[in-house]
Amino acid sequence: MTTISRSITLAVGALVAVSAVATAQSATLVPVKTGYAPVNGLNLYYEVQGSGTPVVLLHGGLGSTETMSHVASALAATHQVIAVDLQAHGRTADIDRPLSCEAMSDDIAGLMKFLAISKADVMGYSLGAGTALQLTIRHPAMVKKLVVVSTVFKRSGWYPEVLAAMDQFGPATAEAMKPSPIYKTYARIAPRPSDWPVLAGKLGEAMRKDFDWSKDVAAITTPTMLVFGDADAIRPAHIVEFFALLGGGKKDAGWDGSGISSARLAILPGVTHYNIVDSPALVTTVLPFLAEGDR
Repeated sequence: MTTISRSITLAVGALVAVSAVATAQSATLVPVKTGYAPVNGLNLYYEVQGSGTPVVLLHGGLGSTETMSHVASALAATHQVIAVDLQAHGRTADIDRPLSCEAMSDDIAGLMKFLAISKADVMGYSLGAGTALQLTIRHPAMVKKLVVVSTVFKRSGWYPEVLAAMDQFGPATAEAMKPSPIYKTYARIAPRPSDWPVLAGKLGEAMRKDFDWSKDVAAITTPTMLVFGDADAIRPAHIVEFFALLGGGKKDAGWDGSGISSARLAILPGVTHYNIVDSPALVTTVLPFLAEGDR
């Protein structure tokens, strides 16, 4: 594999990681309700299915509701799932605004208001996890429980080779990805398929931006679950630090479990950043956490 090919593979995987399996599964889903919410200059596309406690579900970079449909369908057995196409992704057209987790979290807050949902569980993967994390930081009263799947709280948490690949991500990467299932899904559902290189360019700019949300994460009081693969693109030391910032792993929980914090950490075996959303263990791991305290 050439250096360029490896860089493209790692960069895409670092924030995208949507497999052909997920794309194929998405074709079988018929959502209960679809719509567009006018928020912050966007016509934000969303899908709603199931009933019960609402869960907002956010996809990874270059993905869409379709690439997370198998997760949405599994969660919808016990919850009302609101899946969203983030700015410039899926059926949500882009606007003249950089991609950032902060801005997109404000979009999700606007969507919840539009749907008259005052509080919901929020689950995000990769770019969507960063957006869910920022929603919790910026709009804490709107998040009942937070599930963060395979992302970092500061840029240096990714492995060095992943960071190097992110530095090269851009329109050229988009061109190289055109044979992939994820592009074919985008080309089929996007309002303007010609915006594909624009999306890649904005995503590349977002991935190259340095950030450190340590102080904000340490201030989170919302019950939070972190989910990673044991072969993730994120350094294990960073995962442990993330858990500790949320109050986890500080002491022995004791025989009666009285020392357990409100934070949860799950490491899925034999799973990478690139296939974690396809792992059957993901939903079965998350559901008990979402159910805690609901009875």
